[in-house]
Amino acid sequence: MRTGWLTHPRYIEHDTGQGHPERPDRLRAICAAVEKAGLLDRLTVIEPRAAEEEHLLAVHEKDYLERLEAACKTGARYIDVPDSAICRDSHAIARLSAGAGLAAIDAIMDGRIDNAFCAIRPPGHHCEVDRSMGFCLLNNAAIAARYAQRVHGLSKVLILDWDVHHGNGTQHIFESDPTVFYCSLHEHPSFCYPGTGYAWEKGEGAGEGATLNIPMPPNSTDAEYQEAFFSRFLPAARQFDPDLVIVSAGFDAHEDDPLASEDLTQACFDWMAKRTKELARQCSGGRLVSLLEGGYNLDVLATCVVSHLQILLQESEEEDLMLLKSGLG
Repeated sequence: MRTGWLTHPRYIEHDTGQGHPERPDRLRAICAAVEKAGLLDRLTVIEPRAAEEEHLLAVHEKDYLERLEAACKTGARYIDVPDSAICRDSHAIARLSAGAGLAAIDAIMDGRIDNAFCAIRPPGHHCEVDRSMGFCLLNNAAIAARYAQRVHGLSKVLILDWDVHHGNGTQHIFESDPTVFYCSLHEHPSFCYPGTGYAWEKGEGAGEGATLNIPMPPNSTDAEYQEAFFSRFLPAARQFDPDLVIVSAGFDAHEDDPLASEDLTQACFDWMAKRTKELARQCSGGRLVSLLEGGYNLDVLATCVVSHLQILLQESEEEDLMLLKSGLG
C-alpha cells in the first residue's frame, strides 16, 4: 500500500507551556520512533499546507476564527478555556494542522497514495463551531470531511473516533447532517471529559441515526472494545457505505495513558486499525485518512503510531478477511 506521511516542523512550535499534557514532545517522540523504525523510506512524504479560510469557514464561524487569530497575535495564553493553551504562532500552526488532512485527501483522490497518517498538533475533535475546547483550536476531522465533499464531490464520509475522550465538537458539527456518519468509542461521559457522548445521542433532524456513540466504562479491556467495535460499529458503518473513512486516532485509551482510565493495549489499537482499513477497502476503495488526536504517554504514543503506520502500509491479509467474516479474532 502507498501510505502518506504528513507532519511539519512547525507543529513543534505550538507552545502550550510547561506541564501541559499536549506538548511538543509528543510529536518529537513520534517522529523519532518513525525514523528509528525505518519507515520513512516506505512512506510517501507529503507536505501539509495551511488550510484556506474558505475551508475553515465551511465548519467554523467567522467570529471564532477572528477571535483565535486575534488572541494569538496579542499574546494571550489560552483561548476560551485554560486548557486550550496558545502562543503567538498557534493560529498559523492550527491552520497548518487542519491543512494536513486536506493535502492527504488531495493525494488520495489524485491516486498518489492509498491512505495516510497525519502526525499533527494541535488536535481537533473537541473544537466546536464557535469555540475552542480541550486542547483543540480547529476541528481537523470536520474540516477534512467537508473538504472531501465540497472539493472532491464525495457524497458520504465516515468519521471514526477512538480517542478516549468523546469528540463533542465533531458530533455537534454534523449532528443534523445525514451525509457524515460519526462514531465515537470513548470512556463513559459520567467519568471522563467532556461529559458528552451518551448512547442516546444519535443525531437530530435529518441527521438522526448518523451519530453512533459507544460509551465504554472505565477499565474496559481489549475484548470489551473489540466486541463493541465488531457488533455495533462495523454493521452500522457498512450500512452507511462511506466514500471516505477518517479516523480521529487518539491513543489515550491505553492502559498506561495518564489522562484516562481505560485498559487497552497496543494490540487493541492494531486490531481496530486492521478492521477499519478493511472497512475502507470494502466501502471506500481503500480511502482512509488517520488524524492524530490524543495520547499522552510518550513511549506508548510513539509505539502505537509506528504500529498504525505499519498496518496502513501492509496489504490486507487473507486472515484479516476471514476474521471479519467469522468473528472478533
